[in-house]
Amino acid sequence: MNKAGVLLLFLLAAATAHAFDLGNLINKSREIGKSIQGNHDLSGISSKDQIGGLKEALIQSAQTAVKSLGKKDGYLGNPKVRIPLPEKLQRLDDLLSRVGMGKYGDDLRTSMNRAAEAAAPEAKDLLIGAVRNMSIEDATGILTGGSDAATQYFRSKTEGQIAARFRPIVEKAMKKVKLAEKYDEFAGKGARLGLIDSKSASLEDYVTGKAIDGLFLVMAEEEQAIRSDPLKATGALARKVFSAVR
Repeated sequence: MNKAGVLLLFLLAAATAHAFDLGNLINKSREIGKSIQGNHDLSGISSKDQIGGLKEALIQSAQTAVKSLGKKDGYLGNPKVRIPLPEKLQRLDDLLSRVGMGKYGDDLRTSMNRAAEAAAPEAKDLLIGAVRNMSIEDATGILTGGSDAATQYFRSKTEGQIAARFRPIVEKAMKKVKLAEKYDEFAGKGARLGLIDSKSASLEDYVTGKAIDGLFLVMAEEEQAIRSDPLKATGALARKVFSAVR
C-alpha cells in the first residue's frame, strides 16, 4: 500500500475512534444529567395516590421523630440533638470541670434535655394535622423537592404552634427536675469566680428552641432515609410514590 493509502486508513481510524469517544461522552452526559435531575416521573400515579403516599411517609417521619425523642435519653443520648449549655455558660462549665466541679454543668445539661424529652410528644398532633391539611400543590412541591423538602414544609407550617405548645411543657418539666435550682447552683459558682451574674436566667426559650431544632433534624433524617431507600417506608403507597421520584 502506498503512503496515500496508509494515510487514508489512519485518518479513517482516527475519525472512527473520535466518533466512538464522542458517542460515549454524549451518553455519559445524559446519564449524569438524569442523575442530577432525578427521576420525577409521577405521570403513572394518580394525584390521589401521590398525596396518599406522601402522607403515609410524612406521618411515619413525624411519629418516628416523636417516638425517638420523647423518651428518656431521646435528646441526652443522641449527640446530634443533645442540648448543650447556652454559649455564655460554656466557659464556666469548662472551668468548673477543670477543678473537679463538672457535676454542676452535667446536672444542668441533663435537666435541660429531660425537659425537652418531656415536651417532644406534644408535637405529634400538630405535625399530623399539618399532613391532613396539605394541598396537591404542597404535595407536588415536596415530592419533587430536595431531600428535606417535607421537613421544611413542616417547619414552615407548624414551628410557631409547636413552640407555643412546647413552652409550657418545658416550663413544667423544668420545675419537676428543679432546673432553676440547678441553674442557681451552677451560676452561683460562676458568680463567686466573677464569670457570670448570679441572677437566674430564663432558660425556657433556649430549651424550647433547641428541642424544636432537634425534632426537625430527626424528621429530616427519616425523610432522607425514605427518599434514598423507599423500601424503608412502612406504607405500600409511600413505597410506590417515592420509588417514582428517586
